[in-house]
Amino acid sequence: MEYIITGIKEAFDLLLSFDGETYKIIFLSIYVSFFSTIISSLIAVPIGLVFATKEFRLKKLWTRILYTLMGIPPVVVGLIVSLFLSRRGPLGELQLMFTPTAMIIAQSILVIPIITGIIFNNFKEKAGEIINVSKTLGAGKFYTFILLINEMRVYVLIALVTGFGRAISEVGAVMIVGGNIKGHTRVMTSFIAMNNSMGNYSQSIAMGFVLLTLSFVTNSMLYMFGMED
Repeated sequence: MEYIITGIKEAFDLLLSFDGETYKIIFLSIYVSFFSTIISSLIAVPIGLVFATKEFRLKKLWTRILYTLMGIPPVVVGLIVSLFLSRRGPLGELQLMFTPTAMIIAQSILVIPIITGIIFNNFKEKAGEIINVSKTLGAGKFYTFILLINEMRVYVLIALVTGFGRAISEVGAVMIVGGNIKGHTRVMTSFIAMNNSMGNYSQSIAMGFVLLTLSFVTNSMLYMFGMED
């Protein structure tokens, strides 16, 4: 128990010392996860909206595939991305392997099904009424889309916050495609895993505390937004 208390104390000392390497890891984690979420949302929100409001053959099969992808193991995504980005892969000439860009790609692939699924589930039962009102008012497709997003903005925000939380807490895929290279691709989750295996508990606790703080902040923003709705 004593080493845990000592670790917590050292963790706060580390954060308050404003160690350059520590904060570089924190900022890289936020950067990669933020852009992964933005890219994923630009793809996933329209897809989820379209499939929620349209009836088509094999929709049940598509839904099952979507739910399967929502729970896809991160290491599988990391493996697939690495196969494409490795030197012998079809995209090897881009030399993206072991870069933050590769990590953004892997996290985006993980987050897209999650955001799509949340949008799909929440819009499929409630979007029809909004679309009917929009048609009654004579609105075109673009304004109908804007109206849907505005009326269902809380669910959109839930999807984005969930996607960001999934991205920033991910470790398997980013370890494979990023390589956990010091000063280049090391993020909070890979840092925690590495230091925990080495017995550097204070540094692991420090990063864990930052992750919890980020989770608290993002969920607080969601709560405040929901209360205003």
